[in-house]
Amino acid sequence: MLILHFIGLALGLGTSFAHAFFDPLISKMEKEEATKFRLQVMILSKMGYAGITLLIVSGIYLILPYWPTLPDNPLLIIKLILVFILCILILFIGRGTQKARQGNAAEHLNKIEPLGKLTLMISVIIIILAVSIFH
Repeated sequence: MLILHFIGLALGLGTSFAHAFFDPLISKMEKEEATKFRLQVMILSKMGYAGITLLIVSGIYLILPYWPTLPDNPLLIIKLILVFILCILILFIGRGTQKARQGNAAEHLNKIEPLGKLTLMISVIIIILAVSIFH
């Protein structure tokens, strides 16, 4: 399960990093070309969804031994809260992506861009907490 958890981590966090690395490239494009490119690379989100799904499924299994001591572990509680927030942000990004494909793409993509940056930051914090808790 730990291996599946790490694969999920690679898929999920890799998606966030990929989108972050596209920013310099996108900033050099014409507005219309950038919007078209951003819509095309949203296919990476499917990889991110697979990653977060693997993380949640394997994470539930991996946390079972720690569940009785959860109240005594505030860092684990914070990590779980951040995972919940991350899932909500991913749902908002998914909804924004769907709206972008339906029309007025630039506006919707601009709305979800800060959410993508926030998910990357939250993901890194979750990893730092996980390492601190389970080292």
